[in-house]
Amino acid sequence: MVWNFQDSYTNLPEIFYSRVKPDNFNNKKLLLFNEDLAKEIDLNFDNLNKNQICDVLLGNNQLDKYFFSQAYAGHQFGNFTILGDGRALLLGEHITNDKQRLDIQLKGSGKTPYSRNGDGKAALGPMIREYLISEAMHNLGIPSTRALAVISTGEKVLREKFEPGAILIRVAKSHIRVGTFQFGSLLKKSDEFDNLISYTINRLYPNLINKKHKFLNFFEKICDLQINLIVEWMRVGFIHGVMNTDNMSLSGETIDYGPCAFLDNYNPKKVFSSIDKMGRYSFENQPKIALWNLARLAETFMHYIDNNEIKSIKIIEEILNKNEKKFERNWNIMMSKKLNLDINNKNNNEVIKEFLDLMHIYKLDYTNTFLDLENNRLNKEIFKNWIKKYNKCKLKKYNKFNPTIIPRNHIIEKIINESYNGELNKLYEFEKILKNPYKNNINKEFLNPPTDNEKVYQTFCGT
Repeated sequence: MVWNFQDSYTNLPEIFYSRVKPDNFNNKKLLLFNEDLAKEIDLNFDNLNKNQICDVLLGNNQLDKYFFSQAYAGHQFGNFTILGDGRALLLGEHITNDKQRLDIQLKGSGKTPYSRNGDGKAALGPMIREYLISEAMHNLGIPSTRALAVISTGEKVLREKFEPGAILIRVAKSHIRVGTFQFGSLLKKSDEFDNLISYTINRLYPNLINKKHKFLNFFEKICDLQINLIVEWMRVGFIHGVMNTDNMSLSGETIDYGPCAFLDNYNPKKVFSSIDKMGRYSFENQPKIALWNLARLAETFMHYIDNNEIKSIKIIEEILNKNEKKFERNWNIMMSKKLNLDINNKNNNEVIKEFLDLMHIYKLDYTNTFLDLENNRLNKEIFKNWIKKYNKCKLKKYNKFNPTIIPRNHIIEKIINESYNGELNKLYEFEKILKNPYKNNINKEFLNPPTDNEKVYQTFCGT
């Protein structure tokens, strides 16, 4: 079996999507292919050569079928705008053998009705970045969209300069976002939004369908997933970079790896997006922004929660306040585990804070410092007084909590530059290593923080 498409999103009112077809690419080439993921979702390419695999992945074997791009809105850096899939389309919803429904999306396949002045294309570098980081996130145990393949198009796309073009084939539980609900709330016909919220609950959380307070339960579920997701991001030092409302998926998956990065030296105010001048999406602000985005989601369907607007607002505020406290509690548990502290210790907060403060002051590497603690390699001058307090604590070992390897920015940049020159060995080696991020005995080349000359201070979304 290759695809088993059974589309449901196109049963929604047509205002939520547009029918589109991808551009044709005569010189396409399969650059990265995720065989493990293909097997997981019951795809069989055994009898196909690489060119035929490209045709299947790009939908070229379904020329009679119109694919679709989704409409949505969103707050981008706090400013509201109408958006949509400007360079992406969904081939369809693939149904696996165990009845799991998965979106199959092409990213960089050409213009759509939502492209505005853009070309709808993608450069190779950002597609390699998303492939590597999204798969690393999955292997780290963090909910994420997945990368099935990267196909180079043989074309050049103009960004700051001409770069080789590429398409990412992305797999997700869904691409319904906070921004999708924001778009739906603008529509004049209430039944159109009714269809959207009912569809979303039925598709993503069918166990809520018959609940008495299903809309309230739906919001509580989204909050729960997002708070847990942000805690996991901070566990591994991940900075999303553009936590706009259109980049918050209602399936609870990390989505859209544009100007994202992992911390090298610990700095809670660190940002990577080239346009985040005010630090809105800094590492430490991520939980606050998640709650802000959730508040924007709640605004779209407050009238479903209670007919009395004042009462509905109060209910939402109570849920958000509860989740703010939940984040603080879960963050403390997570950090306790990173330090191998028994989570029942009463003075963990003080020990955690002092450890992070020392990391910040001395610009220590976020990933490697926790490994140094586990392996008794901490700098004894820096941590002399802290270790005395730490040794008085009750300790407990937690497995697969502190990764050995993360996809560091400077390594990805090197790999991208080599790929532009046709050198792919490091790319394939790094892809393989990222499958086991908690493994020891990994090539030190991929573990060391960047030197001053290697540091990457900003990343870009590639549009």
